[in-house]
This record gives sequence, C-alpha cells and structure tokens, in this order.
Amino acid sequence: MKKLNLTSQIIIAMVLGIAIGQWYRSTHIDVEEQKIFASNMQILSDIFLRLVKMIIAPLVFSLLLTGIAKVGDFKSVGRIGLKTITYFMAATILALLTGLVIVNVFEPGKALHLTTTFNSVGSISANGFNIHEFITHVFPDSIVNVMATNQILPIIVFVIFFAVATAAIGERGKVIIDFFDAVGHVMLKVTGYVMKLAPLGVLGATAAVITQQGIGILSGYAGIILCFFGGLIFFVFVILLGICLVLGIPFFKLLAHVREPMLLAFTTASSEAAMPKVILGLERFGISNRIVSFVLPLGYSFNLDGSIMYMIFATISIAQAYGMDISFTQQISMMLILMITSKGVAGVPRASLVVIASLLTMFNIPAEGLTLLLAIDWLLDMGRACTNVIGNAVATCVVSKWEGENYQ
Repeated sequence: MKKLNLTSQIIIAMVLGIAIGQWYRSTHIDVEEQKIFASNMQILSDIFLRLVKMIIAPLVFSLLLTGIAKVGDFKSVGRIGLKTITYFMAATILALLTGLVIVNVFEPGKALHLTTTFNSVGSISANGFNIHEFITHVFPDSIVNVMATNQILPIIVFVIFFAVATAAIGERGKVIIDFFDAVGHVMLKVTGYVMKLAPLGVLGATAAVITQQGIGILSGYAGIILCFFGGLIFFVFVILLGICLVLGIPFFKLLAHVREPMLLAFTTASSEAAMPKVILGLERFGISNRIVSFVLPLGYSFNLDGSIMYMIFATISIAQAYGMDISFTQQISMMLILMITSKGVAGVPRASLVVIASLLTMFNIPAEGLTLLLAIDWLLDMGRACTNVIGNAVATCVVSKWEGENYQ
C-alpha cells in the first residue's frame, strides 16, 4: 500500500480535527467543559510548535551564513552577478509590498476571530514604537541569549559580522563555511523530522478551535485562500507584467514557454520540481545558456516571490485573527527582516513556516495561529510554487535584457 504523503496526512488530520471538535461541542454544551477539552487537544499543537521554535535559531544561523558566503562568490562573476542581485532585491521588495497591501486592505485574518491569553503584541511594541529601544535591540549583547530566545534580528546582525570575518581570513575560513554548511544540512534533516509531526499539530489545533468556536469559523479559511490567491494573481499579471512591458519583454509569449513547468509546480506544490522544464522553456524562448544557468539556480534560493509574499501575508493574518494591531513601523520592521532571512532559507521546503514562526516569536503573536494556518498551507503552497516559477522566469529575462540579448 502506498504511503500517504505529508499533504494528504495534513488534510486528513484537519478533517478529523473538525469532526472531533464539532462532535464534542454538540455533545457537551457546558462552556467550561469545552474549554478544558480544547486545552487538552491544544497540547498536540503546543508540542509541534515548540519543536518548530527549537530549530529556528540553528537553521537560520547556518543557512543564512552559507547564503551570505554564496553571495560573496558574486565578485568572481562580476557584472551579471550584480545585476542579478539588484533585480532579486527589487523583486523581493515588490513581493513584500504586495503582500502587505493585500493583507491590510482585506484583513482576511479577522474572519477567524481567535482568542488568546496574550495581551500585548510584543516586547518591542507593547508601549508603542521606541526608536532607541528598537535600535539597541537589533545589536545583540549576547549571541547565546538571542539564540536561546529566538530573537531573529540580532541573530542576523551577528551572522553578517561572522560571515564577513570568515571571508576576511581567506582559505582558513573555508573550514568554517563547510562546517556550517554541514550543520545546515543536518538542520534541514531535523526540520523534515519535525514536519512529520505537523498532522498531529493540525489535528490538535483544529479540534481545539472548532470545539470553542464552532464549525462556522471555517468560512474564515475561504477568505484567506481567496485573498492570498488574489494577491498572487495581482503580482503576476500586474507587477511582473508591468516589469516586462517596461523592459520590452513579451510576457505572454514567455508565459506560453513556461506554462508546463508552472502547471507542474502548481500540482506538485514544488517549484524546484519544475526547474528542469523551466530551463528548457527559457532556452526555447531565446535566452542564452550562460544567463539561464547562472540566474535560474540562484533564483531558486534567493528569489521565490510567492513564498516571500506568503511570509508577510501569513504573519499579519495571524495577528489579525487574534485582534492584534500591528503598526506601520512594525510592518516595515517585518519587511526588513524578511528581506534578509528569506534569502537564506527561501529554497528550503516548508522553510517559510520556520521564518513565520520566528517573526511570531519576535512580535509576541500567538504561535498556535500558525498551526491553524498550516491546515490550508498545502493549498496556498500550490499557488506559491506556481508564482515562484514565473517570477524566476521573469528574473532571468530581465537579466538577459540588461545584458543586451535580443531574443524576440
């Protein structure tokens, strides 16, 4: 008998959670009994979330360090590398801004109406934005302390210093890079093990929320799905199409050449699985192999537009679900953090979950909301993967244009 994949397990767990929660809610009318049962079911979700938090610091540290080291290699490729980085950073900003606008305009998270014992948004923001406190918080006084508490921004600052210093010592620094590259691979393996427990987390979280709030809360899921897919469509057919129009790239002709890999990415929820077909499609489109072979592989680690957009969308949606007000300055802070962290872990399966968890921890947003969002993550992931494919195809075309290639 064929083993069920993780997506199927999560869907089954969600259905079971809904059934268990609704059954208990209908057979036990007493509110206090419902709260106790929900609290007991929430244990499964809490265990899963603790394990996710456990991997945040070592995973981000190791992958970001090796990611910065790869960026350092761009010196050897010169002009093309600089143009590629420039576009990747611009695309990241546009994807984050799109996610921010969509989630703030439509506020999809509010439809969930979740409750929590948390009373503040976070230590940085509980008493309003304080520039002195924010700046001093960015610079760690102890790397051990900030890693223990998953303070992602100070970790990033330390990693940047550490990576630059490692590069500065030349050949002797390679052993450190190799070590952390190995650590990164180990942490990816650990992440895979932790994700196997995701169905249990989804089961517990779904049963708990249905028990307390009823099956009507599921309508909130529909709003989140429609809102996010609407944002992806806007990004592809307004932002990316606009970029192509400005640079004279025939967008719909490009779309025809990468239609098959986009469909493959959507159905498998994996943009990496479509990469070989994207390479063939771009070469048929007329882009030289030297551009495709350089830009596209880097794009799959540094330029996953759909995934980056989802990170900011999901984080703020969870805050909205708990009735928390995330200020403009805090949202800008989230953007700046994601601009860096997404470059280190963007190409890692389900890495967005780890990045979102770190943001929730930093801003003291209840992490159990992440488990509820995980119940529909499989569907959102299909849209993200498809967007990642066309985003990297456009990125390759842009660099090709900047290099003076004429493929029309």
